[in-house]
Amino acid sequence: MQPYFFPYIGYYALIAHTDEWVVFDITQYTPKSWMSRNRILHPNHGWNYITVPLSNSSISIKTFEAKVLDKEATLKKILGKISHYRKKAPYFSKIEELVYTVFVSTSSDSLVELNINSLKVICNYLGIEFNYKICSELNLNLPQSMPPGKWAPTISGMLGASNYINPIGGRHLFDSADFENKGIMLGFLEMNPFIYETPSYPFEVGLSILDVLMWNEPEKVRYVISEARIIY
Repeated sequence: MQPYFFPYIGYYALIAHTDEWVVFDITQYTPKSWMSRNRILHPNHGWNYITVPLSNSSISIKTFEAKVLDKEATLKKILGKISHYRKKAPYFSKIEELVYTVFVSTSSDSLVELNINSLKVICNYLGIEFNYKICSELNLNLPQSMPPGKWAPTISGMLGASNYINPIGGRHLFDSADFENKGIMLGFLEMNPFIYETPSYPFEVGLSILDVLMWNEPEKVRYVISEARIIY
């Protein structure tokens, strides 16, 4: 999977149901994607974005080349955007600290490092094991380009995987024969919608994990994640 920025709960459910995660950072970078932004509740209505500005945002770079423009300024802006949760969300202080930890523990201006740290910090908070490899560091003999559905079977085969799991929303991308030819079972993770109380705000579906964690204790979130099902 591409390294997303504080992604939605289904991303963490997928991590929880896998033995090994490959950070897919070797293809063309996509500006204004989930890699550099996500959504939280707006203080007045609906939702708004939290965004990581890049110094080199362009389709001409690879994902692993993406550079954060100013980490300190970005952290300050994001902390400001989540501040409206302070008086209403029961876990605000803990989640504010997690966001801070993600940024200060990132030693470079790499967007991939920042996003991996966000996954590590949240998984640790939830008690989810996160075993990962970074694709650009594996020295795999891969072509420069392939159709979207071909990367997963190719990389899974090179790494000796027996199973590959993808969110069920991406089912249309894959041909099961590509996996069967490599002795790999293709599965899809299905998760029930998680609807929770957001006092003083209308509930918005599919927001960043930050919103989920503002309102719910980690044990509850971990239970919801554990209820996701793999369909073969």
